[in-house]
Amino acid sequence: MNFFRGVMGGQPAGPQPSGAETIQKLCDRVASSTLLEDRRDAVRALKSLSKKYRLEVGTQAMNHLLQILQTDRSDSEIIGYALDTLFNIICNDEEEEQDENPQKQVDDLGVQFTDKLIQEPENVTLLLTMLEEFDFHVRWPGVKLLTILLKNQCVQLQAIILVSPMGVSRLMDLLADSREVIRNDGLLLLQQLTKNNAAIQKIVAFENAFERLLDIITEEGSSDGGIVVEDCLILLLNLLRNNSSNQNFFKEGSYIQRMKPWFEVGDDNSGWSAQKVTNLHLMLQLVRVMVSPTNSPGATASCQKSMFQCGLLQQLCTILMATGVPADILTETINTVSEVIRGSQVNQDFFASVNAPSNPPRPAIVVLLMSMVNERQPFVLRCAVLYCFQCFLYRNQKGQGEIVATLLPSTIDANSISAGQLLCGGLFSADSLSNWCAAVALAHALQDNLTQKEQLLRVQLATSLGKPPVSLLQQCTNILSQGSKVQTRVGLLMLLCTWISNCPIAVTHFLHNQENVPFLTGQISENLGEDERLVQGLCALLLGICIYHNDNSLENYTKEKLKQLIEKRIGKENFVEKLSFITKHELYSRAAQKPQPVFPSPEQMLFDHEFTKLVKDLEGVITKAVHKSSEEEKKEEETKKTIEQHDSIVTQYKELIREQDSQLQELREQVSSMSSQKELMQSSLAQQLSQIQQHKDQYNLLKLKLGKDSQGQAGSQADGAQVNGLQTEELGQLREEVEELRRQQATLHSQLGEKETLISTLRSGSSQEAGDATGGPVNTDMTQELEALRSQIQSQQAEISQLQTERTELLRRAEAKSSEAGVAGGSSEDSALLADLEGRLAAQTSETDRLKAEVQGLTEGRAGMEQQLASATSTVAILQAEKAKLQGELQESKKEQDDLLMLLADQDQKIHSLKQKLKDLGEAVRSTHPHHIQHVTASPGLPTGSGADRTIERYPQGGFHATSFTSRRF
Repeated sequence: MNFFRGVMGGQPAGPQPSGAETIQKLCDRVASSTLLEDRRDAVRALKSLSKKYRLEVGTQAMNHLLQILQTDRSDSEIIGYALDTLFNIICNDEEEEQDENPQKQVDDLGVQFTDKLIQEPENVTLLLTMLEEFDFHVRWPGVKLLTILLKNQCVQLQAIILVSPMGVSRLMDLLADSREVIRNDGLLLLQQLTKNNAAIQKIVAFENAFERLLDIITEEGSSDGGIVVEDCLILLLNLLRNNSSNQNFFKEGSYIQRMKPWFEVGDDNSGWSAQKVTNLHLMLQLVRVMVSPTNSPGATASCQKSMFQCGLLQQLCTILMATGVPADILTETINTVSEVIRGSQVNQDFFASVNAPSNPPRPAIVVLLMSMVNERQPFVLRCAVLYCFQCFLYRNQKGQGEIVATLLPSTIDANSISAGQLLCGGLFSADSLSNWCAAVALAHALQDNLTQKEQLLRVQLATSLGKPPVSLLQQCTNILSQGSKVQTRVGLLMLLCTWISNCPIAVTHFLHNQENVPFLTGQISENLGEDERLVQGLCALLLGICIYHNDNSLENYTKEKLKQLIEKRIGKENFVEKLSFITKHELYSRAAQKPQPVFPSPEQMLFDHEFTKLVKDLEGVITKAVHKSSEEEKKEEETKKTIEQHDSIVTQYKELIREQDSQLQELREQVSSMSSQKELMQSSLAQQLSQIQQHKDQYNLLKLKLGKDSQGQAGSQADGAQVNGLQTEELGQLREEVEELRRQQATLHSQLGEKETLISTLRSGSSQEAGDATGGPVNTDMTQELEALRSQIQSQQAEISQLQTERTELLRRAEAKSSEAGVAGGSSEDSALLADLEGRLAAQTSETDRLKAEVQGLTEGRAGMEQQLASATSTVAILQAEKAKLQGELQESKKEQDDLLMLLADQDQKIHSLKQKLKDLGEAVRSTHPHHIQHVTASPGLPTGSGADRTIERYPQGGFHATSFTSRRF
């Protein structure tokens, strides 16, 4: 104890030991002491020294501390001291850095000790088992230690925990701890654990993490909660970001519906604490993760549908139109709404119906566009509004038509501000950023929509009194020629390229103005500064589109003449070099990465994401189109026509082959059906034959019994009383046998009826046996079977006749015996017996007559069956002849098909060679000619009469008033 007293603050006499010596003695005591109390005191002393002498304690005591964790697990106090000591030596606390070691990097020291600890994966497993202890002094230090280990070496520790049995489950149990400090530190631990590891993220999600985290957020007050809500949201983002499996699990678990209450912002928005702003910002990010454009289209569409159905989109739009919302929250809300509606027609239609709470009410789109073209608004907010407008028009032809319609003459309302008027106002204002945003927004209204490109050509602008109106297309080129700022010219050039791309009518309108082509060639051919290279490249792209999508309707500006102009004034190589300046620009690759426009400053806002796709598609084809000669183009046109002709021939052959295949398939089905019918008939015949054989055996037994009974009657005539008794018994047996014979005949009659039904079925089904190669043998077998049946019926009739003869003889004998009995006796008893016998004989006689009638009917039925059999035989012969004819036609059809296939192979070879020639020439192969719908009835630039009765009012900044535009129809 004197030793510990000296260590813990006592002042013993003599020289003081150094820190390293003291730590060495404490380590020896930990390793050698047999008493738990001594080891506990030594570990406590190491803990007190671990911050001041971090390097020495970590170097000398780490192994001893890990040994304590293994051997003294029953004592929670010493375990807690050991965990705290390990935490102190691994934690990178810069405030504890010593002045005498300034060259020592604290971060490196913590990482070194972490590497040393996790060299043995068993040490990490040991720490995980410590979390099973409920004691606060063990569990809390264990959580903190694992958290700092994950911060220092995240990837290595994640791999160890992932393979550790129940490792992640033990960490998930921390969220259920009733002590908030452990639960909150457990959140921090899980944040580090789930970083950039999809496998652990899936395990944590399926450990019911979503349910627990959402419960904690609700308990802590949702967006009004504190730092715990922020930690939960960060953990949710880790689990969902770039993890499609967890996103699908989150959606299917109906957790999206539980996000709606987060955004229920009250009317009083004056008090927004910093923590609430942070929480709402993270909540909005969580919504964006579920509908990010980088997710798979199917998953995004499903989440968008759920957000609309549960009312989350409506709640976000409420925040969008609310007052008093902080600028950063409003900006993030606009971005979130943008991605919720992007590409979803239902959500886009709902957003179009949202109105701002103003007097009079205005559409939310108009309110947002007013902010976009207002230069006094924050830059990030204007970018967010532009992104929202782009997402509203993404794959939304209905919305594109509504925006363009606000510029057409039939829909312009002078008493209200429309979206189209705001876009035109921004397009011609003095603010270059407004010019760029309005040009890009209007370009998205034309994206992949040929109809709206043609409709926008109708828009006419009245510039001043006494001057004729000009088209919107011409006004854009006029502003370009005035030499405005680079950002303005880039925006207008992107609009023009998008507008005339894949629209020959717009190309014709653009070329109709005699000043446009000289302006473009002059811009491209000049040697300008570095800032002007991008403008030159865009001018080259615009001129290249005029060549590629030119329908040669203007004689002065055909494809060939434009290429000659480029070769004379610019040079083909110089033109291609200027065109390549676009993709070489550093801001081009940044804009191509994601749809959202994110720029560090307004000056760097030059490229649009959708425009980068257009450049990528057009750069190669324009280069090839410029280098092609007129002869090559003629050859390509001829080749295209030849290919189209061959395509039509091939299509005809394919249709013919397809028709023959269908016929063959029908024949195969008929063969299969007839085969099944044949098997069914064979089984039915076998069953009937077995029944006939059974009836024959029964008849033979009956005949044998009747023979024995007649012999017994002949040998018993000596005794009168005995004869009468035997005769009565024999007559009863005879009656039973005759009754059995009648039933057998009825059964035979019903079987003959079934035979007739089968024959009629065969007759009706024989018309389908044309393609059955085995149809003839089946009918032959049926004929043979019916002949056998006829012979068996004849034999049965003969046996029945014989039986009737024997019965008659028996009746005669019975009458003779009755007369002898009357002569011998004459008593009243004999008379009664004789009368009874006579009555029985009379009944038997009547039954015999009825049996004869039934046999006669059976004979007539047999004759009818024979006639039907003959008819079926003739029908089968006819069908066999038809089958032979069809087989011949089938062979001819196969021969014809082989000839067609050979011809088709030759045609395919020719087409392949022609297509290869086209590919070698650099031309994209198409099978149909583009169809152009001409809607223009007059050329732009001509006077329009009454269309110039409205003037433009200048904004204070020099722009045009939104209500000053007029339109006319070409």
